[in-house]
Amino acid sequence: MQTLTSITLTALFAALLPAAVLAQQAPGKYADVNGIKLYYEIHGTGSANGVPLVLLHGGLMSSSLWGPTLPALAAGREVIAVDLQAHGHTADIDRPISVQAMGDDIAALLQYLKIPKADIMGYSLGGGAALQVAVRHPELVHKLVLVSTPIRRTDFYPDILKQQAMVNAGMAEQMKQTLMYQTYAKENPRPQDWPQLLQKVGDFMKTDYDFSDEVRALRVPTLIIAGDADIFPVKYAVRTFELLGGGQKDGGWDGSGRVASQLAILPGVTHYSMGVAPSLAPTAIAFLDPSVTVANAVK
Repeated sequence: MQTLTSITLTALFAALLPAAVLAQQAPGKYADVNGIKLYYEIHGTGSANGVPLVLLHGGLMSSSLWGPTLPALAAGREVIAVDLQAHGHTADIDRPISVQAMGDDIAALLQYLKIPKADIMGYSLGGGAALQVAVRHPELVHKLVLVSTPIRRTDFYPDILKQQAMVNAGMAEQMKQTLMYQTYAKENPRPQDWPQLLQKVGDFMKTDYDFSDEVRALRVPTLIIAGDADIFPVKYAVRTFELLGGGQKDGGWDGSGRVASQLAILPGVTHYSMGVAPSLAPTAIAFLDPSVTVANAVK
């Protein structure tokens, strides 16, 4: 049973991202912060709202796998795309993978770059890290975008939880056929740490968590984005929005009853296509920079 599940997961990851979705990379730099040499790239310039956007990828991915989403976001503003601990160009260090530690890394990066406030957008694992920046360092966050990010472990579909429980170092050889590994082997300073990354990600996914109270306490305008065929039921994206004060009453004919946070369910989008979905960038831009004409921003 374990072998079959591992094969299923390997096939899933192999089909996850076609080679065509690789994003154009900018010259990257390293910041020595929080005990880690954190890799980041800066794309685009300026911003309608005066702050840059920090973009955080999903688990086992890197900034190069955002495909057309990254240049679309950077068309009208500065975007700082970061490779999280043990991902992409950032080597692993001697600590577990946790969204709290990754959130602290991003806060330290902003301080290193002397950026007093930024918008933070994260997908999946990166969404968990983005949330922790807002929770633990709210003074640094202007707006928050959580993309395909369950705030409780129990929000995942039961079969997904079973698959996540099987992720470990033993899958390393099987997963070498995936674009995820091929990108990792090309980018990471220590490609021999691939089994260690899988083990740490597997350990993270087995750890229970519930950030409901933290979300309820947020005072940062937040956009919740999920696909209608995501890795968790849509009702849990709605629940997260409700914790932010949304969905409690009619918004009114003039919109005066709306809250600062928003919810977007993207049609025809799965967890695996979300990062490169054509609707993702326009949806985020409309929330982050409402004065920007989205049609012009994503040309």
